[in-house]
Formats: sequence, structure tokens, C-alpha cells
Amino acid sequence: MAADITLADIEAAALRLAGHVLDTPFVESKTLSQITGAQVFLKFENLQFTASFKERGALNKLAALLETVQAGGAPLRGVIAASAGNHAQGVAHHAQRLGLQAVIVMPVLTPTVKVERTRGFGAEVVLHGNGFDEAREHALGLAQAQGLTFIHPFDDPLVIAGQGTIGLEMLRVQPDLDCLVVAVGGGGLISGIATAARGLAPQLKPGLQIIGVQTSRFPAMLNAVKGTRHAQGSSTIAEGIAVAQPGQLTRGIIAKLVDDLVLVDEGDIEQSVLMLLEIEKTLVEGAGAAGLAALLKEPARFAGKKVGLVLCGGNIDPLLLASIIERGMVRAGRLARIRVGARDAPGVLAHITAVVAEAGANIDEVHHQRAFSALSVQNVEVELVLQTRNQAHVREVVTRLAEAGFEASAG
Repeated sequence: MAADITLADIEAAALRLAGHVLDTPFVESKTLSQITGAQVFLKFENLQFTASFKERGALNKLAALLETVQAGGAPLRGVIAASAGNHAQGVAHHAQRLGLQAVIVMPVLTPTVKVERTRGFGAEVVLHGNGFDEAREHALGLAQAQGLTFIHPFDDPLVIAGQGTIGLEMLRVQPDLDCLVVAVGGGGLISGIATAARGLAPQLKPGLQIIGVQTSRFPAMLNAVKGTRHAQGSSTIAEGIAVAQPGQLTRGIIAKLVDDLVLVDEGDIEQSVLMLLEIEKTLVEGAGAAGLAALLKEPARFAGKKVGLVLCGGNIDPLLLASIIERGMVRAGRLARIRVGARDAPGVLAHITAVVAEAGANIDEVHHQRAFSALSVQNVEVELVLQTRNQAHVREVVTRLAEAGFEASAG
């Protein structure tokens, strides 16, 4: 399987892509290096025009199809793709640029930001199915009915070769990397990068490790390659790698060229999205944060190593991002909920808020609860949502309220 795609295929893809996609920055994050204990380098694929690496593979496939037409092949009636969003935008953008009709089938619950951007590139969007696999089956039916050429998001040699150009760029900048950590959904990205890295092996540091990362809710590739039986979930904040059925071509490449596959949890990914936003001032979607999540989950595994991560996409729903930020603030103690029990009498609420102010916390919300309370009828429960500095500050606020004669608890 792995022999079907070579370093030469990836180098040919790099020539097709030159000047049409960004050679994105690949730079060290000194702060993340200090936090993780590894020397961390980030490949900013979220800076591509469609905010994802996916346009590399899409463009390589489309350009190769046009080369075939120019060489005397049958004309293209148009192209069709199935995608949760990033592949859709890549195909739509470059099809529009190359003058091709594009139809994109997207799962019904695809984030609105991805649907609207895909339409904005001039593609016809069809919403169908509860996930990628149902969308793909519908797209294949439409392709046959309308005579369109199907552009697979990952299980296609030309698409894989396009994604592999990321590996060429990373290893040209840092040929002495010890480890590449790459998100895995269908496996196209890691298959291309692994093919490039193994092809460049004589020029690289010996023993370069390649590790794939899946969300624990969609462990299909890990199950397929390792023979495990991890249960599959129904949703994840990393919808870009939420693939229930791994590719056949990519599965063979990963089994041969990738050293290990690991799982990360939703909380790991949330934390990583927030860290990249706060520390690097860069916005990634859940899939784009999977590599960092693996480092944070198992720091000892990567300690002292020179590690390359791919921030593979930045198309995140604003409402999801808002929730991640808010939940992260709660975990860090920067947003706290405190319940205060007190006598239901005039001036009590003013006294409570004065104590909170003296403790240096800022009040976001106040809920005055009488009916739905386990306290006696003469008492009232006040729920405060506060802006605080950290967990120690939350405990200090609770202590100050207790010293003022109130029953207070956080959480």
C-alpha cells in the first residue's frame, strides 16, 4: 500500500501547489516548550486562505485532473466532495479559482461558519446525513447520477501527496526533529507527512518518530491499525477528525510508516485550543489542537525531544469557542460560582456584595433564590458568578464571606 505514494509524488505536488497555497510558518513556541518540557515547533496551517491544510490535497487533485484533460483526456463536468467543512472549503475555493463547477455534501450538523464559507466560494452545498460517512455515500450517488468527479478527502493518492507537502516544508526548516505529532481522522494528513519523512530519512536525524493523535470519541484508525475495540462516540469538538470509517489506503500507510497512535479526551483538546489562543494568539479548531493535547496528556513521553506539531485548521464555530473560553476560565479559577446562604432581610445583598468587592472579586451575575432553596423560609440563597484571579482567590472570597457571618461555598 505505502509504495503507491512516493516522495517523488509529494515533490511533484509541491510544484503544482507553489504560489497557490502558503508555505506556512514553522517556528518554535518558547512558552509551550517551557510548559511541556519538549522543544515545540508549530506548523501554522490555520493561516492558509481556507484556514486549513486541506486545500493542499484538494488543489493537487484538481490540478492533476486538469493536466489529464489538457493531455487529451475526457473533459470534466464538475467535481463533488463530501466533507465536514475543511476539505469542502479547499475543493470549493480551488474549483472556483480553476473555473470548475463544485458540489459539496456536508453533514447536517456541520458548523454554520464552515457551511457559509463553502457557499461563499461559489459551491453548491447539499446538507445530508448525520456524519461524514452518510454524507460521502450521498455524494457518491450524486456523482454517478450527475457525471461528477468525486474528490475524496483522504483516501486518494493525489490528495495524500498534497498533504505530504507539509512534511517537506517542516523537515526542510527543522531536519533534526525527533518527533512529528499529527492529528488523525481519515488519515490523509499523517499518511502524506509520514511518506515524506520516510522518503527523506537519509537526510534526517535517525529514529524520527511519527505519532498520530485521535480523539477518544472517534478512535476508528487506532482500532483498525492496533486491533483494539475502543467504543465510538457520536460527537466531538474536534469534528474535523470525527471519521467513523478509516481509509483503506491511509490505513495501510499508517500501519507501515507511523510509530504509534494515541487518544486524547475532549478536555485535553479544550485546554489546548485555549492555550494556543492565549499563548500563541492563534485560533485553532479542535482537530488543530489535537497534537498539543497529546503533549499535555503525556509530557514524559516527549520530554527533552524536538517535536513538530501541525495546527491543521482554524475553522471553529464562534459559539463553541466562547464555551471553551468560559469553561477554561472556570477551570483556572478566573470565573467562579459561589453560593451564599443568608437571612432574608433588607441590606443583606448589599452586605454580601460589599464583602466580595473588598476581597477584590468582580460580580458578573447575581441570582436571588427563594423558592428553589433547601434553606429555611426566612433565609435566602444568593448565587454569585464572579471574575476572580485564580483558585486561591476563589477560596479567599469564600473565607471572607464566612468571616462576615455568611454560609458560603464554591462550585
